[in-house]
Amino acid sequence: MIAKIIKGIVIAGILGVALLIGIIAYAYNSVDADVKKVIQYTPDTSTEILDRNGKRVAFIFKKRHRLYATYDEIPFYLIEGVVAMEDTKFFEHHGVNPDAIARAIVKDIKAGRFVEGGSTITQQLIKNMFLTRKKKLSRKIKEMVLAYKLEKKLSKEEILERYLNEIAYGNNYLGVKTAAEGYFRKDLSKLTLKESAMLVGIPNAPSYYNPLRHYERVIKRANLILKRLKKLGWITQEEYKEAIAERPKVYKTSLTQNVAPFIVDEVVRRFKDKFKDLKTAGYKIYTTIDLDKQNIAKEALRFGLKRELNSIGEDINKTDLNGALVSVENNTGDILALVGGVDYKKSSFNRATMTKRQPGSSFKPFVYQTALDYGYNPATKLTDLSRTFKYKKDGKVVTWTPQNYERNFEGFIPLRDALVHSRNLATVNLVSDLGLQKIRKRLALLDVENIPNDLSISLGNLAISPLKMAQIYTIFSNKGHMIEPRLVSKIVSKHNSVLYETQPKEIVNFTYPQQAYLMTTILEDVIKRGTGKNAAVKGLELAGKTGTTNNYIDAWFCGYSPTITTIVWYGRDKYKSIAKGATGGRVAAPAFAKYYKDILKIEPNLKRKFDMPKGVYLGMINGKPEYYTAISPLPKSNPNEDMFEESANIPNVDKKPQPTTENNKTKKTDSNHAIAPIDSEEIDNSVINSNSNSGSESEDVEVLY
Repeated sequence: MIAKIIKGIVIAGILGVALLIGIIAYAYNSVDADVKKVIQYTPDTSTEILDRNGKRVAFIFKKRHRLYATYDEIPFYLIEGVVAMEDTKFFEHHGVNPDAIARAIVKDIKAGRFVEGGSTITQQLIKNMFLTRKKKLSRKIKEMVLAYKLEKKLSKEEILERYLNEIAYGNNYLGVKTAAEGYFRKDLSKLTLKESAMLVGIPNAPSYYNPLRHYERVIKRANLILKRLKKLGWITQEEYKEAIAERPKVYKTSLTQNVAPFIVDEVVRRFKDKFKDLKTAGYKIYTTIDLDKQNIAKEALRFGLKRELNSIGEDINKTDLNGALVSVENNTGDILALVGGVDYKKSSFNRATMTKRQPGSSFKPFVYQTALDYGYNPATKLTDLSRTFKYKKDGKVVTWTPQNYERNFEGFIPLRDALVHSRNLATVNLVSDLGLQKIRKRLALLDVENIPNDLSISLGNLAISPLKMAQIYTIFSNKGHMIEPRLVSKIVSKHNSVLYETQPKEIVNFTYPQQAYLMTTILEDVIKRGTGKNAAVKGLELAGKTGTTNNYIDAWFCGYSPTITTIVWYGRDKYKSIAKGATGGRVAAPAFAKYYKDILKIEPNLKRKFDMPKGVYLGMINGKPEYYTAISPLPKSNPNEDMFEESANIPNVDKKPQPTTENNKTKKTDSNHAIAPIDSEEIDNSVINSNSNSGSESEDVEVLY
């Protein structure tokens, strides 16, 4: 009987050993794919978005936040701490520690269940990447086989690097670099011994040792780690005492650390299709944004909103009034600030890039620039008289009689004053006199969609985004050359290879620098004595134009300093009136001024005066000084008037015909479409608004005087 029992035990033992050998053999031959995956370790890594000065704007990631750290980045005392607590003989064994396994087996037998695994750091790496945490014999065998094979392929340093990038540190932080950045807001190289010990202790139980919720627990755990390091002789008594006394500050840091959400959304929107792994490849995206100016822009936009709401007695928490601000560098097109709304938390819709609104009179400078380039001068007299325009619409005769906001007219008015005071009648008559098709042909260079094919072009009857408005205003601020706004300068891989790079891109030479300067002097006067007085900033030369659309639905201020172009827009998301009298000069100009005032506080050496290019001259006409060029000579005047020449002549150009102010005949415009006014600067509600289809043709428009 006993012999049979012994025989049975022997057979069972042989079968067990055979089964174990079979399991090991199977595991040995089936883990190659997993080994390869560890060797070619490419974890999802968060992408970092930076401003032009290298300041962090945000992290973006798909599921979990991870920053990758190379072995050389990790402080040696942090590595010592991990080895001391997790696998003291890590640098001696070959993936499996027999002593640790023996101790674990004894404990498991005493407990009658699996309570300790005796895993090495190599085995823990495998468990984190591939295997379940259930303590099963088959899992332990596969784990050991994998560990053994990995130790043949990877160095100890490579294994530690992967381990410290794979383990979780709580708060959705993956990897030691992520935890250092999140909890201590430090680069790994700046960690103290105590901070390193705290990080060593967290992965053992990330929720239990979360320093944000259980600070004393993690401090106690860190002290035990320091004691272990001292016992092993890996730190000195002095280092131990200093570290024990330290109580590091921990921070509650958002995962994204997003300080400019409108910028981040715009970057993702532009590049998500170009880079399918945008959120997982660990890129560094360098934007043109200046975070200091971005913050100033955000405050300026909010300032303008509060100011208007106080004026009209509306609650900021209930209003649908919103705004946008775009600021670009004149000569590069670099977007320095882009704010798509007053409060991102309430609405993430980017009004700076994704909405198109009517610009009203802020579009007039492009009409006037065209006139200057056809030979008009700022002193040329325009007709500020009422006209009635007659045309057919749907087979019926319709008349339109545009009006000035002031409900008056001045007869004949210098071009400069017509734009400075945003006179609607003078502008409409200018387009009529110069010729609609000449204007449209020139404005086609702006690359703006749906430019009207009727006289409503005079009053800004088109839809345009604030970002596009910033682009076309560089015609004036960048000396006649329109430049494309640029948001991202380069994208770099985690291996520091430049994958995408841009340079400032000039779109079109719209006019000569001398001609653009004439417009700048007029737009300076808009701020000095015209509709844009609220945009003035002491000690800084600024030029710009207000814009207000029909029924006060949109309020704009578009302007520039010698170095920066800025567009401010306000309006209700429901396309309703802001309030009676809510003009661009009242609503948008103060925010524009605050933006530049605050920039001067941080950049007192900002260039403050416009440069006058060669080929611009100053003369006298009717007792007043006025600028002129070879293209835009002074109108005929008193031959005894003095002339003051400056610098050299501009290049030879085709002389354009001088305009005439003769308006005593009935004539037809060269419009081939019905006229539809949309507001001008401060156009009032009584103006007829005829919605036209600018893509179709209609009968000629007859001008009645």
